[in-house]
Amino acid sequence: MEQGVRTTGGSGGGLRAAHSSVCFSGALIDGPRIQQLLLHCAAALESNDVTLAQQAMWVLNNIASSQGDPNQRLTSWLLRALVARACRLCGAAPSAAQAAPPAAAARAVSVTELAEYVDLTPWHRFGFTASNAAILRAVAGAAAVHVVDLGVTRCMQWPTLIDALSKRPGGGPPALRISVPSARPDVPPLLGVSDEELGARLANFAKSKGVQLEFNVIGTGTSRTGAASSPKEQAAELCYDLASVLSDPASLALREGEALVVNCQGWIRHVAPASRDAFLGAARALGPCLVTVTDEDADLDSPSLASRIEGCFNFHWIMFDALDTSAPRDSPRRAEHEAAVGRKIEGVVGDDNAGCAERPESGARLAERMRRNGFAGVAFGEEAAGEVRRLLSEHATGWGVKREEDMLVLTWKGHGAVYTSAWTPTNQV
Repeated sequence: MEQGVRTTGGSGGGLRAAHSSVCFSGALIDGPRIQQLLLHCAAALESNDVTLAQQAMWVLNNIASSQGDPNQRLTSWLLRALVARACRLCGAAPSAAQAAPPAAAARAVSVTELAEYVDLTPWHRFGFTASNAAILRAVAGAAAVHVVDLGVTRCMQWPTLIDALSKRPGGGPPALRISVPSARPDVPPLLGVSDEELGARLANFAKSKGVQLEFNVIGTGTSRTGAASSPKEQAAELCYDLASVLSDPASLALREGEALVVNCQGWIRHVAPASRDAFLGAARALGPCLVTVTDEDADLDSPSLASRIEGCFNFHWIMFDALDTSAPRDSPRRAEHEAAVGRKIEGVVGDDNAGCAERPESGARLAERMRRNGFAGVAFGEEAAGEVRRLLSEHATGWGVKREEDMLVLTWKGHGAVYTSAWTPTNQV
């Protein structure tokens, strides 16, 4: 039913105005109108009106296309999530599921493939660059550095830091320890390499740079996160395992004289909102010289389905639009990125329980949470901002960076996408 659908170019201005328009049955349907259809569908599902929801889905199905423009591709994933939710109400799949993209089977990727995935856009490397700059500044002069790596990209951040430490003037590079928890969020793409092998590769790279690296995998030995049967079980087990590790400094083998850094990259949104204060409290109790937090600059934890749908449409459009400038529409790498976003959408739309799936909160809200839990912000220097700008110069012109209080924020066409912030316990300021 997609043959009669065509699109027109998007315009500048606000985020909604930046959405392209779709021509359906001779009528122009722009981003705000698609959003309105999605909200009508969400309202119908919230009131258990499956008939009205199916009517909205039928129209959305004729707009959505997994091979179309960014609006159509995003709509196809939102439709898929709405269909799945409707199935739980009526017990059968509504007929409006045709345009939804097929579910992609998770596959293990190589380190090279993961690097290519990360390099397609600055979504991840922005945080790597900004966080590493803050870490280098915080550990300047330290003879030993210990990084507790709470990241979702399997240590892709650290080769650049190791290289920078190898060039540190005055006394040479420090001894470096990196500790990673055995429990981690189940975030695609999944790397087909064990933590131990990854650590060995990093150690060899560090040796080639003249940096002494010790790599440790920490955990309770009871983690079943990767095998959990539902997002709710995964979230509960992840919180349990992290609490066990962070509340037990002995498991981290903290050493006198080490400069301790806790690096949270794309991690906090996977901790249940009700557990985040306890998580930060446990991190603070370790006495780090720095805590870095990088995450998506969106609020998607509303109890209202309609509000979450609106948030998904406006925020996740950023990645779909950016990918349209970075890769052909039939690119497998682009499809992997979009499937990863689709997985997030399914979690946000499919369950009203904020403890069951990843729920990002904006940088502004995270800053309030950090201050409430005894942290003070550390401003990024101009050198860090300059490093980020050099990174962005390698990507499409729509990417930019802005400052918000002490944070750096990655933007796409002026709209916040990812924030990075640096914090120190208030008793160390």
